[in-house]
Amino acid sequence: MEITQQALSFQDSDGHLVAAILTEPPDRAEGIVLLCHGFLSTKQSNTNRRLTELLVPQGISTFGFDWFGMGESGGAFADITLGRCCDQLERALAFITCQGYQRIGLIGSSFGGLISLLVAGRHPHLLALGLKCPVLDFPELLRLEFGVAAMGHWKDTGEIPNVTGGDKPIALRYDFYEDCLKYDAYQSAETIISPTLIVHGDQDELIPLHQIQRLVGALATEKKLCILQGANHYFGKPEDFRKMTTLLGEWMKTHLTTETQYQAGNQKG
Repeated sequence: MEITQQALSFQDSDGHLVAAILTEPPDRAEGIVLLCHGFLSTKQSNTNRRLTELLVPQGISTFGFDWFGMGESGGAFADITLGRCCDQLERALAFITCQGYQRIGLIGSSFGGLISLLVAGRHPHLLALGLKCPVLDFPELLRLEFGVAAMGHWKDTGEIPNVTGGDKPIALRYDFYEDCLKYDAYQSAETIISPTLIVHGDQDELIPLHQIQRLVGALATEKKLCILQGANHYFGKPEDFRKMTTLLGEWMKTHLTTETQYQAGNQKG
């Protein structure tokens, strides 16, 4: 099967370049899944690449892009805000719509899941939403992860501990934390009507399970929660990773294929 992959770009509302990649099957696809990667990751994350491998042979295109200040996108990471990322996701949705795609699914991983939750309710046309260990309350996560001393150091210096495992701290304005306090992902979840799948590990060391449980309670649409026993935040074990990507891929295939939608339309009629 010969697939095509294009490096593309678009601009956010402030004129920053957003680097993207579009992968399509040989025949023109009706459906596409927009892939939102996690914090300090890129559009070419392991999860995004594997989901592309699963979806494109099923006749579904994928579109991934780098968040502000990450990967090949413009802007300094130190200046990132949730507002800027929400704007970029809005622009990405508009971009693929202009490419002729109307059957759209959205998958967000961790931080990408948070942005997806904040935006998805504004787009009732989304046929499916998939969330891999999504962040719901980022301020709580940051306080739990860094602790009181590191939070104080962040406020004083504009640097956070290197969460990627490196030795040097990462420049990030404390404004990011204060900006996060303005958003309520649970409230946003109440407005989502797209069928939603959440995949989470019961050994996730970053996202508290109570955040996931509260999200499930907030969602008023068709929803499914899959908790993988023994899986951590990164689904580091090969079998955990396989299960997580398979669940998300099948959710998208089920809700985006023409056959599924045709059958659903007949049932409603």
